[in-house]
Amino acid sequence: MNSVVLLAHAPLASALKECVRHVFADEIDAVLAIDVAPADQPEQVITRLSQWLSDTTQHPNVLILTDIFGATPCNIAQKVCLQSGARLVAGVNVPMLMRAMTYRHEPLDIMAERVIAGGLQGVMNVANSAPQNQKRYASHDPNARHHQQ
Repeated sequence: MNSVVLLAHAPLASALKECVRHVFADEIDAVLAIDVAPADQPEQVITRLSQWLSDTTQHPNVLILTDIFGATPCNIAQKVCLQSGARLVAGVNVPMLMRAMTYRHEPLDIMAERVIAGGLQGVMNVANSAPQNQKRYASHDPNARHHQQ
């Protein structure tokens, strides 16, 4: 099965791992959270991540999820992926992470596709949209919005 690395600005990676623990407590050992603090040296984070990835018996296929494309955690992950063959997806959110855990048994490329789809589908404008699958009907009350200014 695939493993997941959460590499993000502190304390996001640890917080996301706690979300995994809440839903997938039995699979928490397959997740590594690395919080990158402002004072952390990228070389130290690269070393820590590379050491974890070097145990290919425990982590043969790894998906790394980072928070912001182009930021330090993502740049670190890109360097490590070039050496290790891990897959990298930036823009992590909770729906994406839940997909990652749900589809850990899939081949890594398919898992990454499902993760991206889950992340995209999990973002929607809820407050300003009509309930899904319900048609809006015109009001026949001329004062239907009299409370608005």
